[in-house]
Amino acid sequence: MTGFHYLRPASLDEATAALVAQDAAPLGGGTDLLVTITERIAAPRELVDLRRIPGSRDITVRADGSVRIGATARIAEIAAHPVIADQFAALAQAATSVGTPQLRNMGTLGGNLGQRIRCWYFRRNLPCWKHGGTECLASKGENQYHAIFGHGPCHAVHPSDPAVALTALDATVEIAGAHGASRTISMSTLYAGAHENRAQETTLAHGEVIAAVELPAASAGGTQYYEKLMQRGAWDFALVSLAAHKRTDGNVRLVLGGVAAGPYEVNSSIAEDVASGGLDGDSIDALAERAMYDAEPLSNNGYKVWQAQALLRRAMQAFGA
Repeated sequence: MTGFHYLRPASLDEATAALVAQDAAPLGGGTDLLVTITERIAAPRELVDLRRIPGSRDITVRADGSVRIGATARIAEIAAHPVIADQFAALAQAATSVGTPQLRNMGTLGGNLGQRIRCWYFRRNLPCWKHGGTECLASKGENQYHAIFGHGPCHAVHPSDPAVALTALDATVEIAGAHGASRTISMSTLYAGAHENRAQETTLAHGEVIAAVELPAASAGGTQYYEKLMQRGAWDFALVSLAAHKRTDGNVRLVLGGVAAGPYEVNSSIAEDVASGGLDGDSIDALAERAMYDAEPLSNNGYKVWQAQALLRRAMQAFGA
């Protein structure tokens, strides 16, 4: 491990000012960052600890039913929060499915959303496309856990469970930059073009950090859940996952995880058909198959198509389609 300076800013402005330095990196729970340092994937000269910033860990429930979650809120705190569990159940369930109790107690929401991919070629510093190579080594190699949507050049999937649920809940992300700059983006914008980005998996500019995530009041309640298929029964990343939400106004969102470089939202026309209701078994099967028309599985991950269809069928049945 290379040496680095440790900074503990007292405010968000102080933190973003420090992060402008070329070799600075934000530190949350450190459950992924410190691993990437030991794996020689990252080599920051300064670690800027965001956990002592006032309010950065707060989970604030507003009078209108919306919720603001600070970026350094622990995953375990999100999973156990009574309002989130009751009104935003998909997020609570996704948070519960993350890693182990130890990882959930240390890991932060911002860090979870910004974690690096788990592709073994990337993690072993082999000359894959992310490391400056000419091609994704998984495309012709060991690719059973890789993407079936996105078509490369990188075929790795994003490992975050909360990101999938937050996309289905139409959450937005508050981004902070230097000199008080801020912007708010959708979850899909956060991961836009991740499969074509050599440097990272989010659209954050250098020096920017996730400050908070906003859950809108319109996404509260309804029928929602998160289901995750894993190779092991626990402490594993998703082979395929699904966050499903039928809002109180009848709108439906279906978002898959484990199949693309970011959360993958099922075509809105399919969601509209599900929302219309009155579907029999054959119609549900047809819609689940239609959702996978654009899938392009690699040599060893075609099973993900069948898993995704199974999750979608269960969601449609749960919605009383």
